[in-house]
Amino acid sequence: MLNQQTLEGNWNQIKGKVREKWGQLSDDELESFKGKGEQLVGAIQRKTGEGREQIERFLNQAVESGSRGASRAMESARQYGQQASESLQQMGEQVSESVSEGYEQTERMVRDRPGQALALAFGCGLLSGVIVGLMLRRR
Repeated sequence: MLNQQTLEGNWNQIKGKVREKWGQLSDDELESFKGKGEQLVGAIQRKTGEGREQIERFLNQAVESGSRGASRAMESARQYGQQASESLQQMGEQVSESVSEGYEQTERMVRDRPGQALALAFGCGLLSGVIVGLMLRRR
């Protein structure tokens, strides 16, 4: 027979399957048997007249199918996590390559056209200073 921990761990699946098969049991009755395998089997026997072996077999199958479903869900989640990790790693590599390319292009420009690079840097600095100055005056 199922142990208390197994019943409690899979209770929602078991309870749903018991209600489907034996609708004579009320939700309140089922809740009172949570984790109490012997009492659950006894109550099902009293309400339905089915044999103990059949009931235990059904409950064991309910637990097994619930466990398989949980295992499949965990495997799917693991696969999605792995795919997300791989995608993030690829994006990180692409960003790194783009930054490296931009740095190399800037380095070539400074080396090939130092005057233009200096003028551009001066203009960017001047523009940044004006923007910061205007923002500080508004306060």
